[in-house]
Amino acid sequence: MPSPTEPLATHIFTADPSAHSFEGKIYVYPSHDRETDIADNDNGDQYDMVDYHVFSMDTIDGPVTDHGVSLRGADVPWVSKQVWAPDAACKNGKYFFYFPARDKEGIFRIGVAESDRPEGPFKPDESYIPGSYSIDPASYVDEDTNDAYLYFGGIWGGQLQCWQQKGVFDASLSGPHEPSGKIPALMPRVAKLSEDMHTFVEEPRELVILAPETGEPLIADDHDRRFFEAAWMHKYNGKYYFSYSTGDTHYLVYATGDSPYGPFTYQGRILEPVEGWTTHHSIVQHKGKWYLFYHDTSLSHKNHLRCVKAREIFYDKEGKIQLEPTSE
Repeated sequence: MPSPTEPLATHIFTADPSAHSFEGKIYVYPSHDRETDIADNDNGDQYDMVDYHVFSMDTIDGPVTDHGVSLRGADVPWVSKQVWAPDAACKNGKYFFYFPARDKEGIFRIGVAESDRPEGPFKPDESYIPGSYSIDPASYVDEDTNDAYLYFGGIWGGQLQCWQQKGVFDASLSGPHEPSGKIPALMPRVAKLSEDMHTFVEEPRELVILAPETGEPLIADDHDRRFFEAAWMHKYNGKYYFSYSTGDTHYLVYATGDSPYGPFTYQGRILEPVEGWTTHHSIVQHKGKWYLFYHDTSLSHKNHLRCVKAREIFYDKEGKIQLEPTSE
């Protein structure tokens, strides 16, 4: 399989990979970085993406197919700019593509598009999902119940901190703002999706992540463990695994729980910091093995021009995620 230093694609810059096993293949839904003269800043303006490609491979070490552009921001009526990290889901024989972008007022919302094929092209809804906000949607269809959920949220440029008052966007908190001190950290959001996968059936709720030593929510100053962005959900041996990026400390970490709504208890790190400012991932099972997809900037050495990579991961007898197999 590819080594941890080998990008899956080198002809375009890709990031934020959401990987799924559909129809016997791995499909990867990344964001598509492009060259820009915008200077790096904490609001993320340099990540000025305009469209999405879909990639697939039969096996993790096989050739990778770029299926081309599956959706353009310019074709979505409500979008003004910055189509950022997406995800996809399959339910009832249809494929659904979830993506964040700024609306005409500059507020990040989450849209949905649909296709009969995992590679698209995807037809977007006329408007964003009512009640949606922030970035980094991660869709999860529970294999045991067939219920679907959308996880989302991102601090700083992702505007999650602007929604601390329910239903009210506070523009004064835009940019690198977040709570500090020993108060509870900002938590990601989750909402159950409708049967047709196009709307929420409830108001988004906080997904609480607990410190294992106290049983209390992680605090704002716990930058090595608290949520920042890049939500992902998967299930292993009946347990729900919620993984995410700590953002400004650049760790990929995970927590576990007994319900898709949580609460989740912090368990540890999956991946140490990579080259580049951001880190974003997904975890997928394919043909009996588990893989971590992530990105770094090893192709360009520029923070806004990233490349997707993959590596196998393992679980020990207690269900802890490992980068190397354990000898037991």
